[in-house]
Amino acid sequence: MFVVIYSWKLASGQEALFREGWTRVTEAIYRDRGSLGSRLHEGEDDVWVAYAQWPDRATWERSGRLGAADTEGLRMMEEATLERFPTSLLTVEEDRLRAQPRGT
Repeated sequence: MFVVIYSWKLASGQEALFREGWTRVTEAIYRDRGSLGSRLHEGEDDVWVAYAQWPDRATWERSGRLGAADTEGLRMMEEATLERFPTSLLTVEEDRLRAQPRGT
């Protein structure tokens, strides 16, 4: 499995616009490009982070060559963003995430 971590500093008060744009883009990528989905996290100081899973790096690269999966969603994200930080590319070596706590 391949993981991409994205992070942005948002303009104050633009969180809803960003979240809506991110949702549109993420759903389009999942539906049309073969991603395994993503999680969006709100951090401190208006920094937001998304953790996106892909079956492999080749699928992620192929998706990137196709351009924006949802141009309006991308525009919304860009409008809400003050700064985009470098992307981290990671290969999963061990996976211990669970959907439920142990014993439930």
